Amino acid sequence: MIYLLTSKQRAFLRSMANPLDPILHVGKGELSDALFKQADDALTARELIKGKALEASPLTSREAAEQIAAAVRAEVVQVIGRTFVLYRRNDKEPKITLPRDARRG
Repeated sequence: MIYLLTSKQRAFLRSMANPLDPILHVGKGELSDALFKQADDALTARELIKGKALEASPLTSREAAEQIAAAVRAEVVQVIGRTFVLYRRNDKEPKITLPRDARRG
């Protein structure tokens, strides 16, 4: 399930992602099933991951982030330069508690 993040939740996740090192690296090849599996496994374990589109990549970091997010049902939190952050809640074992949206109750 894709969650629509509020700006407050997005800001919260950005602050949590700041100290993280990129664990996904998009290189000169196409996005592979192995990369999608790595992203899926990492999101299940951590919920929040950082990735990077290398200089040799034919995709921009925005394109890579959106394609990976669509493949693993995640949310793009932010894209800055070559770096991107993805989030997907683990419904069975949540690790990150997002701030609630006051408008939704």
